[in-house]
Amino acid sequence: MTKATALFLMLGLVVSCRSGETDAAPAEAETPKPDVAKPATSPEGLDRTVLPIPQPTYPAATELDARNAKAPPPFEIKAPEGAPNVVIVLIDDIGFGTASSFGGPIATPTLDSLAEGGLRYNQFHTTALCSPTRMALLTGRNHHSANTGSVQEVATGFPGNNGMRPGTVAPLAEMLRLNGYSTAAFGKYHETPPWEVSVSGPFDRWPTHSGFDKFYGFTGGEADQWAPLIYEGTTKIEPPNDPDYHFTTDMTDQAINWIRFQQSLTPDKPFFAYFATGATHAPHHVPKEWIAKYKGKFDAGWDKYREETLARQIEVGVVPPGTKLAPKPADIPDWDSLSKDEKRLYAHQMEVFAAFAEHTDHEVGRLFQAIEDLGEGDNTLFIYVFGDNGSSAEGGLAGTFNEMVVLNGLDDSVEDQLEHLDEFGGPMAYNHFHAGWAVAGNTPFQWAKQVASHYGGTRNPMVIHWPEGMEAKGEVRSQWHHVTDIAPTVMDAAGLPFPESVDGATQKPFEGVSLLYSFDEPQAKSRHTTQYFEMFGNRAIYHDGWVAAAKHKSPWALPDGPLDSDKWELYHVDKDFSQANDLAADNPEKLAELQALFMEEAVKYNVLPLDDRTYQRFNAAIAGRPDLMGDRKSLTLYEGMTGIMENAFINVKNRSHSITAEVDIPKGGGEGVILCQGGRFAGWSLYMKDGKPSYVHNWVGKERYTISAPQRVPPGKATIRYEFAFDGGDPGSGGTGTIFVNGEKVAEGRIDRTTPFVFSADETADVGVDEATPVTEAYAERDNEFNGQIDKVTVELN
Repeated sequence: MTKATALFLMLGLVVSCRSGETDAAPAEAETPKPDVAKPATSPEGLDRTVLPIPQPTYPAATELDARNAKAPPPFEIKAPEGAPNVVIVLIDDIGFGTASSFGGPIATPTLDSLAEGGLRYNQFHTTALCSPTRMALLTGRNHHSANTGSVQEVATGFPGNNGMRPGTVAPLAEMLRLNGYSTAAFGKYHETPPWEVSVSGPFDRWPTHSGFDKFYGFTGGEADQWAPLIYEGTTKIEPPNDPDYHFTTDMTDQAINWIRFQQSLTPDKPFFAYFATGATHAPHHVPKEWIAKYKGKFDAGWDKYREETLARQIEVGVVPPGTKLAPKPADIPDWDSLSKDEKRLYAHQMEVFAAFAEHTDHEVGRLFQAIEDLGEGDNTLFIYVFGDNGSSAEGGLAGTFNEMVVLNGLDDSVEDQLEHLDEFGGPMAYNHFHAGWAVAGNTPFQWAKQVASHYGGTRNPMVIHWPEGMEAKGEVRSQWHHVTDIAPTVMDAAGLPFPESVDGATQKPFEGVSLLYSFDEPQAKSRHTTQYFEMFGNRAIYHDGWVAAAKHKSPWALPDGPLDSDKWELYHVDKDFSQANDLAADNPEKLAELQALFMEEAVKYNVLPLDDRTYQRFNAAIAGRPDLMGDRKSLTLYEGMTGIMENAFINVKNRSHSITAEVDIPKGGGEGVILCQGGRFAGWSLYMKDGKPSYVHNWVGKERYTISAPQRVPPGKATIRYEFAFDGGDPGSGGTGTIFVNGEKVAEGRIDRTTPFVFSADETADVGVDEATPVTEAYAERDNEFNGQIDKVTVELN
């Protein structure tokens, strides 16, 4: 350091420490004059139709000394004055006839309280399925416009169904973020294509690249509430090893902490929080003390449930007087025809579900109370959507202790389930209820989730609470609306225009309308006048109080027949609230008019071609979507590679294959997992126990076929190889498994049945450990790391 530099620093230090003095120009200097002209684009009156809003440009400076120049004002994007905070709560897989504020038997004190201070909407509609509803909600466009015609796991190669949201469909979160909001998403996302969920990305369609500053949750369709696969941003993290852990509570804590932090640092900056619970999607996981509250409440069965719920719905004013129950599907038996064991099982299934729903509403209440405690309750547009579709009938016609059974096209008998009755709702279960409860939960309508043709699949309760934005309280609104209307409502409430361009992409206009007009005009005419519905060939069209509907496939069965032979029904829903009176035979002209309108809308929004394939669409090659593995026949893995989703892993199902592990066995013998896929409810694992190599195939939690070597493997380098010779035939057929050590056959055994289609929705493939739930109880949960060194593991398809 030179003397001149040291002197300069000392002078600077002295000046900066003198009270009330700054590094200003000497007193004798002239008053500095601005050396800038007004910017070509002023920060005032920002043009918000092009996002991001460009920074203003200024002429180049000509003044040498900063003391003699005036800097332009800092450029900062702020939300419009008075823009509210926004919270969107989305519950999963629950129907119109469940919540107490909508006449249901399940206690929902938070929803009730918000309804008393806000508005209940009794003609709000979703798409009938998870990913499509979420995409429509967060973009304001129809789900096919955003290429999300179904859940991402069964995307196809067709536009409208390929699972990849285009740049022309910018999400609401990105619009708000670029207009000065803090944004965060918690819980279930289910909008990222599964083949993009890996370290290789791309990450464009992950939450944190879709407008959210923060993400804490899971990307798949469902989660084990006791042992979820969680991402913080794009990084997989392990949940706390706490016996009382529950994901809904965890995500609520995360949301509360983020809102407090954000408001503490930037109290004048509004926030947008998207709070989408994995509840009440299967598995129905809830602490036992909540289940106990519902003991005996459903012993009268689903038929009585429907009758009593409709009466309450009429009483509380969410259903018009005179409304009739829509027909019950023929496959759903009358409760009185069931055996004693069936009634005992099915009633308990519903007790667990009801507890799960109330527990979830309780956590939403904690979130809202935290906002109230910050003094932000009145200035928060709180939209509580009670269900992304109708209640789910995906548990089939007996329900299940383990949903992987029915997802693989298998049956779970009443006898098998009763053996585990006390475990329903707990960590050893992955339970779902009988389809009869789904139909009951959608009272007064018919059908359920997936069936987009009827309101049982698409009509959901919604409550909007915003004291500073509405005068009405405790009232019901009956304007006809759709999930695409949420994003326009939020933008309207925030005083923001629709952006013509976002990140350089010209935007498709919103395809929904704002609900703001309905807040203080109870008799206002509905502004959403036409809406198509389609899911797995189930389809309908709403137009000006009429619905034409073609039910094509039940959630528990294969399609009814060819698409062109479907029977169309006609309902005048302005007068027939529950779609109980089919007028197709009486008014064929109106039916033909609406059928033609459906085809117009289907072409307009990329709905065609309709695709009713079921298990075939789980296979990427058949469906025509991208596959991370492509045509590869082998995959080499290394130590530390964990959390590999099923759609990003080589598919070993229904074919011969081998697993070759190059390992270094420590002194004392090998112990722990070498490679596994799946978990407690289906999967396989190659591991060592007591120094001996073993392989287990967990057949949907019902059987564990284990092959073990009789001798220990000596310390040092070793090659452990497992070969599976598939018998061939139908998916899920068996085969012979053989274990080799250093080229020598050491064990062989039969695997009579294999998992045909899916191991798990949220369990992963892991090298050197079995994360989350264990494939086998032969090793400990969350304490099963391999104690030696794994050089590499190669999976080959033969």
